[in-house]
Amino acid sequence: MVQKGSDLHNFALERLKERGVSLEEIAELVFDLQKPYLSEITMDLCLENVKAVLRKREVQNTILTGVELDVLCEKGLLSSPLQEIIKEDEGLYGIDEILALSIVNVYGSIGFTNYGYLDKTKPKVIARLDDHKNTQETHTFLDDIVGAIAAAAASRLAHDNPEISDVMK
Repeated sequence: MVQKGSDLHNFALERLKERGVSLEEIAELVFDLQKPYLSEITMDLCLENVKAVLRKREVQNTILTGVELDVLCEKGLLSSPLQEIIKEDEGLYGIDEILALSIVNVYGSIGFTNYGYLDKTKPKVIARLDDHKNTQETHTFLDDIVGAIAAAAASRLAHDNPEISDVMK
């Protein structure tokens, strides 16, 4: 049975929480992305934009799909060679980034730039999720999804403040 919108939203939020990701951590990424362009930015404003992004059905579906693939991989339930590719987060796999781009697509070209920066630099929560050495957990999809949510929220913020968009060009 397909979930109602609010149920799906709550389930996606719960999956993030279960995987150790807080909305505040994502908001920190948004803050860091937009601070150079918006002097009056606050964490509350960043969190508000993260929450707005998370209300989108496309975003909820991406979270559910990516987290499910990560969990199946942790349990060893994927067929070889996909099991090993996802477990090792092989650099040339790229499907994890493609899935995350479905989130970025919602907010336009600024989102692509923000996402590319976060994917390359892997700050804060993204670095923690991307660390494969000290954990048995798999976050091949989740690290990219978190980066995409932050990039989309930062883009949403930029769209709401055109002076940011003009400075970013």
